[in-house]
Amino acid sequence: MPSRPQTPRFTDLAALRAQVALWRASGARVVLVPTMGALHRGHLALIAHARTLGERVVASIFVNPTQFGPGEDFARYPRDAAADLALLAQTGTDAAWMPEAATMYPPGFSTRIAVGGLADGLCGPFRPGHFSGVATVVVKLLNQVGPDVAVFGEKDFQQLRVIQQAAADLDHAVVIRGGPTVREADGLALSSRNRYLEPAEREVAPRLHAVLSQVAAEALAGAATAPVIARGLAALEAAGFAVQYLAVCDAGTLAPVARVAGPARVLAAAHLGRTRLIDNVAV
Repeated sequence: MPSRPQTPRFTDLAALRAQVALWRASGARVVLVPTMGALHRGHLALIAHARTLGERVVASIFVNPTQFGPGEDFARYPRDAAADLALLAQTGTDAAWMPEAATMYPPGFSTRIAVGGLADGLCGPFRPGHFSGVATVVVKLLNQVGPDVAVFGEKDFQQLRVIQQAAADLDHAVVIRGGPTVREADGLALSSRNRYLEPAEREVAPRLHAVLSQVAAEALAGAATAPVIARGLAALEAAGFAVQYLAVCDAGTLAPVARVAGPARVLAAAHLGRTRLIDNVAV
């Protein structure tokens, strides 16, 4: 069986922009899928979704230091460029943008995007500066690639909403789309950080999605959210999770809701051992 063509790897910004310009000259729409590498089926689903939105797909791979706080897992975050490129080749991704840290943050770099509102609650208090780092690197990626559409996973739902708001506030013409969360058969949301889980923790981890689904079902049925959340917290803590938050929020504003009266999300973040897991379920 003939091997698939390798995905062209770009580390030089001028070369990447020249390639994108050639695609645009031919009338192609360009779609960006930003990632931090350690690719899995969730990323591949985003790339497949991107392919339905344009003729050319660029996947970026960059472990962004500005979104990691002190004591977080920047140093041990999984990195495997060869494996990532092999997976991108399987999907037919048209280009891999893999900048060095010095390209993204050259000497003298001193600009950072301040975000508020959507970034203030949920993960915000537990990861100070995180969403500022996310917004800064994403806006840089949008400026570098110049896509028509950019696709982000809904597993990081707060991140998706912050990026949508930042793009709108800064008048980017790009359309920000979400891609559905991809799960294991037992419900655990796919994440590069799942590989941190010990075997016993991996057996417990799907309980997070199960509890969120139960909270969503009760909230959708009209129950007041406060007692439903309290029961969910108790269930997660009994299973061994150290919960940072469990909330039922408006899907647009991310403001907590007392009762569900429109599109909403149940969102949670919790530690299982050394691993921080996040997940959300639509209501």
